Amino acid sequence: MNKIYLSILAVAITANVYAQKSDGTVKSLVAAEKAFAQKAAKDGDNAAFTEFAAPDGIVFRPNPINAKKFFATAPDTKALTWEPNYARLSKSRNWGFTTGSYVAGSAQKTYGHYLSIWRGKDGNWELVIDLATEAMKPIKSKEAKNIFIEPVGTYSPKFASAKDLKAATDIIYSTEKTLNTMLKTHGVQAFAGFVNPDARLLFPGTDAIIGKDGILAFNNRVIDKINLKTTQADKALGGDFAYTYGLATIDYKADLRESFNYVFIWERQADATWNIITQIFTVAER
Repeated sequence: MNKIYLSILAVAITANVYAQKSDGTVKSLVAAEKAFAQKAAKDGDNAAFTEFAAPDGIVFRPNPINAKKFFATAPDTKALTWEPNYARLSKSRNWGFTTGSYVAGSAQKTYGHYLSIWRGKDGNWELVIDLATEAMKPIKSKEAKNIFIEPVGTYSPKFASAKDLKAATDIIYSTEKTLNTMLKTHGVQAFAGFVNPDARLLFPGTDAIIGKDGILAFNNRVIDKINLKTTQADKALGGDFAYTYGLATIDYKADLRESFNYVFIWERQADATWNIITQIFTVAER
């Protein structure tokens, strides 16, 4: 190999490694997401997910499965592109999430939204959860683009025991259980007490719905009943964000029932309650 080629190769390798680095900023998280997408476009989905997914990372195809296990044998493709347009980071600086839109396929394209949850470990970002949902047409949302919010301050408990961590996570399970109870007694109006004003809903066949009023209007227009069955919850060490995922059974007002996998991102409020800031649903396999 000549020296020029070696220099170009070294720069490319360095850039790729740097793009995966977690330096405690939302900027580095967005860089990791973009590097992940570039890897998929260049080397295919299997190589990208194998490299970026955590050992315990989960993807939904359509039901939850270990990412590395799935992509070890999945049919490969390079015809998937995506771009983050919203990202948040916990005060612990090692937990964050991104959302955006994707385009899949070449001759016949499909479109949709995705939500990815990331964990910083050993100086790198690794993918913990990835869920996508299809839209009926190319995304032409009016949502603001490239909202990447850096956390204010830094916080991470240094001496939290396993018991402390479990108690913190149990609060999230309990909150979602309360939401589910309220959904049974009050219908979809129960979301009014659990959704942030700036929340976003990513639902199959629709554009991203941004804002509490829009989400409540959509729910009232489309959904009769919804029941949540939580599979897992986890909370950032910063104590400000958490996620849940599970199975939702939705009865539409059009006299139809459908099952969905869902992921909710929760944010701690000033009064210590928890509200949903992002919801994504995708049709589950029965």
